[in-house]
Amino acid sequence: MYTGDVVRVGATGLRTRPLRAWLSALGIAIGIAAMIAVVGISSSSRAELDRQLAALGTNLLRVEPGTSMISGEEGVLPYEATAMVARIDPVYAVAATGNVPDANVYRSDHIPEGRSGGMTVRAAELDLYDTVGAELADGAWLNAATARYPAAVLGAESAKQLGISSVGSGVEVYLAGQWFTVVGILEPVALAGELDLSVLVGWESAAAYLGFDGHPTTVYARAEERYVEEVAGVLATTANPEAPDEVTVSRPSDALAAKNAVDTAFTGMLLGLGGVALLVGGVGVANTMVISVLERRSEIGLRRSLGATKGQIRTQFLAESLLLSALGGVGGVLLGTAVTAGFAAVREWPTVVPYWASVGGVAATLFIGAVAGLYPAVRASRLSPTEALSAQ
Repeated sequence: MYTGDVVRVGATGLRTRPLRAWLSALGIAIGIAAMIAVVGISSSSRAELDRQLAALGTNLLRVEPGTSMISGEEGVLPYEATAMVARIDPVYAVAATGNVPDANVYRSDHIPEGRSGGMTVRAAELDLYDTVGAELADGAWLNAATARYPAAVLGAESAKQLGISSVGSGVEVYLAGQWFTVVGILEPVALAGELDLSVLVGWESAAAYLGFDGHPTTVYARAEERYVEEVAGVLATTANPEAPDEVTVSRPSDALAAKNAVDTAFTGMLLGLGGVALLVGGVGVANTMVISVLERRSEIGLRRSLGATKGQIRTQFLAESLLLSALGGVGGVLLGTAVTAGFAAVREWPTVVPYWASVGGVAATLFIGAVAGLYPAVRASRLSPTEALSAQ
């Protein structure tokens, strides 16, 4: 038979039993849809992460005091750490923050002293905003004037805890017995999450009003992308030449990459579940084809008596199984793509469904269909015309 004839004959069995065919195809479709959705959602998530990193930059490095290997005590960065880091040629932006340890944060001076909400007061240099890629939710960032007076910028979580959603006249916070006027509120800072639960004040005002000692506790540095690894290698020695072993250097974007690795692990687990669903769908196809052989013995006997060979009977039932699986595979790809697009739209992610996943999904269904239909096809081809006709 020609290929077109094989397809038409194979489709006849599906058309005569549409409900059974649709239910069997649905089992395959669910398995493929699960696999496509898992791969698509994971790929869309990674695309969003790549987009964020492209916008934020992966060239931000963070320098902090570490623990001395000799004394076991916490190290201290020198006053000149920021200026020394700025002298590294590939570094084009640098700024520091300094913790003010004894300055608790309160919305009112009537709140008991122990209920500070875990917020941290940090002295901030003016270049911090641009260096860490921060954005304002309301108000303004510190400037040369407000950095010398009792003015503060709230991190996103600090503003939420304090119940402050906007900046206006008379909005103040109480820090270490001193009222500070709130001049700005930050959006969450992706690459410097510690700033979200912080209250940021000017370097000079922290020293004048809060007893800040002037030592930076975190130095943020932006380096040219191609020199990031080289800069990271010399930061400890540059920031604290006398005790480089007491300096910790990290790359904030690595945390996002680690999150991506966790997502990949979960993706592997979910793909396994999708594979199980696909296997169940394959069993459904095999069951449908075996029942089809039993029900269509008279058809098989008639075709054999009219001259159909064993190979043609085998090809007919194998084609029917492949068509049934292809129907489920294409439907599953479309369903999985639709689920991915819907989920990505809700999360405001780009929709990404890898080409290999769609092609691989259809190929997997055809393989499942071939395996599931092989036994019924061989069984049908072995029926003799007299046996098949006498069974009715």
